[in-house]
Amino acid sequence: MTLVRSGDHVARREALADPVARYERMYEIRRFEERVNDLFAQGLIHGTTHLCAGQEALDVSLALELRATDIVTATYRGHGIALALGMPATDVLAEIMGKADGCTGGVGGSMHLCEPDVGLLPTFAIVGAGLPVAAGAALAFQTRGEDRVAVAVFGDGAANIGAFHEALNLAAVWKLPVVFVCDNNVYAEYSRIDLTTPLTDLHRRAGSYDIPGVPVDGMDVDATRAVLREAVSRARAGEGPTLVEAKTYRFAGHSRADQATYRPEGELERWRERDPLVLARAALVAGGAATEDDLAGLEKAVDEDLDAVAEAVAAGPDPTPAAMFRNIWAVAA
Repeated sequence: MTLVRSGDHVARREALADPVARYERMYEIRRFEERVNDLFAQGLIHGTTHLCAGQEALDVSLALELRATDIVTATYRGHGIALALGMPATDVLAEIMGKADGCTGGVGGSMHLCEPDVGLLPTFAIVGAGLPVAAGAALAFQTRGEDRVAVAVFGDGAANIGAFHEALNLAAVWKLPVVFVCDNNVYAEYSRIDLTTPLTDLHRRAGSYDIPGVPVDGMDVDATRAVLREAVSRARAGEGPTLVEAKTYRFAGHSRADQATYRPEGELERWRERDPLVLARAALVAGGAATEDDLAGLEKAVDEDLDAVAEAVAAGPDPTPAAMFRNIWAVAA
C-alpha cells in the first residue's frame, strides 16, 4: 500500500528508511511530474511549471538525511523536494492547480510551495534567493543554540550570482550549520554551463571560502545520501558549511514552454541511461530487496493513487479573492 494520498507527514518521511519505499517515492515524484505536464496541457494549470524529472535521487536523499526540525530552501523546480520531505501529493497538486486545499491556499502555485511541518520554507522563483535565507536561518539556529541544520538547494546558474558568494562567505566565517547543495543539471534556464561558467566542477568554488566542496553522482540515490549525511553531520556538529555538487540532469526543458531544442544530439539519451529510477530499480532487484513483479505492482498502485489524487484535486474548491490577503500582516502605528 502506498502513502501517496496520506496526509501524515511523519509517516511519509519515516517510510523512506526502507529502500523499496525510497524507490516508491522516486517513482511517485516522476509520475507526479508527468501528470502535472498533462494537466498543464489540458489547461487545468495556469502560469508555468518547472519539472524535476531526472533529479529524484537528490530529492529523496536529502529527505533521508534531514530531521523534520531542519529547514530547506529550494527553487521553483521544487515539487520533488516537497514530496520527498513528506508533503502529500494532494497538497502539492492542489497548490499547483490553484485550489483552496493547496499547501498555501492556492495562491502560490507551482513556484511557491511551503510547508513548515516538513521543514520546507517557501520555494523561490528568484534564482539564488534561497541561499542567504538558508544562511540566515542557520545563524538563527546557532544564536539560539538549537540542534538544527539549514539546507539551500539551488541550480548551477545560481553559482554565478552574488548571493551565492555572499552566503558561502558569511557561512564560512561564522561556521554556520548550513549545507549548500548545488543541483548541477547542466543548464541554467536555456544556457549550457560550459558556455557561461569557466569551470564546470562547481564544488571547486568551495576552496575560495576554505570549506569542503564535494561532488557526487546525483543520479545515484545511495551515493548522494552518503555525501549528504556527512555534510549534514558536519553542520550539526558545529563544524560549518559544506558545498555539495550533485551532478544531475533535467529530462524536461527549463519550463513547460521549453522544448529544449538547444541540447546537443544524443545528450538526453546518454543521460537517460543514468536515469535514477532505472538505477535504483536495478539495485533493488540485484540485491534481492524486491522482485520485478513486486516493483511492477508497486508502480501500478502509485499510478492508481495519483489518478485518484488528480481527480479529487480537480474537483476541489477554488480560493476566494479574500485568500490573497489571508497572510498579509500590518503593524499598527
